[in-house]
Amino acid sequence: MQKSFEKITRGYKKFRDKYSEKETSLMQDLAEVGQHPEIMFVACCDSRVDPALLLQCHPGDLFIVRNIANIIPPYECDESHHGTSAALEFGICYLKVKHLIIMGHSQCGGISAFLNQDELHQDDFISRWTDLIHVKNHENLSVDACAKSALQSSYKNCLTFPWIKQRIENQQLQIHLWFFDISMAQIQTYDFSEQSFKEL
Repeated sequence: MQKSFEKITRGYKKFRDKYSEKETSLMQDLAEVGQHPEIMFVACCDSRVDPALLLQCHPGDLFIVRNIANIIPPYECDESHHGTSAALEFGICYLKVKHLIIMGHSQCGGISAFLNQDELHQDDFISRWTDLIHVKNHENLSVDACAKSALQSSYKNCLTFPWIKQRIENQQLQIHLWFFDISMAQIQTYDFSEQSFKEL
């Protein structure tokens, strides 16, 4: 436990050395001019799948929301609490990002929970969240195949948001579906015209 904590404090020192300890630092610039990312990610909470690390980005490059199984829920403008939808609204309507990347990954625990709900030993929230995934014949799919199909479910849900649909139609926003294979450290991107995944 102590070793893991010491590792993150050493990482913080490296971060300070790289981004904050110079007279004209990136963090100082970001504090003065604010954030203006052009790319938004919806990614999984999985500790192995950090978009900024995978793409070697700097602070300020990406606007990221992470949740279990990188799910985008349908548009529901009601009195409930909608964390992912609020992040989408902020990124798309206020930051005016030009690209929305939804990234799934192999060995996804959230997808596994969706496929094996009866095996969850603690389930106050997980199954209700993963029930937002709509994949036909998911009982016959592997975890990875289901994770790829779930990206289509999230894409369809994107189109239920009126301000997302409008920006796509006006060519102000592009949506990308990515799948990260952990064992191969490889990103695959979905080709909408060919309806298949290809290496990025």
